[in-house]
Amino acid sequence: MPALKTYVGFISHAWKYHDEYIRLETMLKSVPNFTFRNCSVPRTHSIPPPLTPEKLHDALDEQIRVSNVVLILSGMYAAHSDWVNTEIAIAASYQKPIIGIIPWGQKMTPKVVQDSAKEMVHWQTESIVEAIRKHAA
Repeated sequence: MPALKTYVGFISHAWKYHDEYIRLETMLKSVPNFTFRNCSVPRTHSIPPPLTPEKLHDALDEQIRVSNVVLILSGMYAAHSDWVNTEIAIAASYQKPIIGIIPWGQKMTPKVVQDSAKEMVHWQTESIVEAIRKHAA
């Protein structure tokens, strides 16, 4: 059997919504015959203080640079986050594909995510994994 590809992903998130971040990471790591390595920094292993905007930008840049794909949890909070815009700009600078993930029961998603995503998918393991396999380089 050939070796499985390891997909390296950056999961965009607000630490205020850490539970969704952990849930998505857990979902992806539990899929059989699919290897996912998360290169984003969770709240529990945050960037050492002092945290400045420049330091956060540089950390995001490095995390996205080494990824194959950027996953954006497309809650409406993303429409009001300067950092989501920064992550999208960094992803574009490295030509990293973006997949927008629509939360359960959400009718609206931020236009900035829709416009930058290669694909918008619903919060279902199969559709997220299929989009990663299709778009990740």
